[in-house]
Amino acid sequence: MAADFDFTGRTAMITGAAGNLGRAVVDAFSSRGANLALLVRDAKQAAAVFGAANDRLAFVAADLLDAGQVAAAVAAAAGRFGGVDVLCNLAGGFRMGSPVHETTDRDWEFLLDINARTLLHMARAVVPLMLQRRAGKIVNVGAASAQKGVAQMGAYVASKSAVIRLTESMAAELRTQNINVNCVLPTTIDTPENRKAMPGVDPAKWVAPGDLANVIVFLASDASRAIHGAAIPVSGLS
Repeated sequence: MAADFDFTGRTAMITGAAGNLGRAVVDAFSSRGANLALLVRDAKQAAAVFGAANDRLAFVAADLLDAGQVAAAVAAAAGRFGGVDVLCNLAGGFRMGSPVHETTDRDWEFLLDINARTLLHMARAVVPLMLQRRAGKIVNVGAASAQKGVAQMGAYVASKSAVIRLTESMAAELRTQNINVNCVLPTTIDTPENRKAMPGVDPAKWVAPGDLANVIVFLASDASRAIHGAAIPVSGLS
């Protein structure tokens, strides 16, 4: 294993770990020796997916929309492993179908909350820890569609555009402190749910979760030390 991609002794904190992408990212970091602090809604359900907690794996329960719970969870995980070296903000959601003028408050608030507010809460809790150590890597998940407006996807595009702008702003604020902040912009990810929703589309053109996880690991590695504020498209064959 190349030294740049060896995470032995480092701790990766991951939100959205129980999802299809999350499981791939957890596997990618675990195979490279990282300690894993998974922020989850239900620790018992997470243990059913990943197995029992152990010396390198901890489940910390928190509602990512509750800033107090997030702060307590991050503090507990940092206390367990001695800090946070990598933060992967994978938690997010998708809805579409309404034109902007018919977008409900409920859909608007849901998407801004799950895609942007969760990131903000994690940043508030984790960045001060990284600043103390003057080191860290943060990888956010945006979306390829967030690069311009798309019909019937206004609220989703707005929420994922916020992820890109927050990434750029954080990078500008933190780069001199040896903290790298970047994001990935996947197109459709090949998941069972997407295959069911779009049965007429060839999933071979989509992004495999493992391939996207490898890009995230790269951005979290020492090899990305010169990259700040990047929004990297990950498009598979689409």
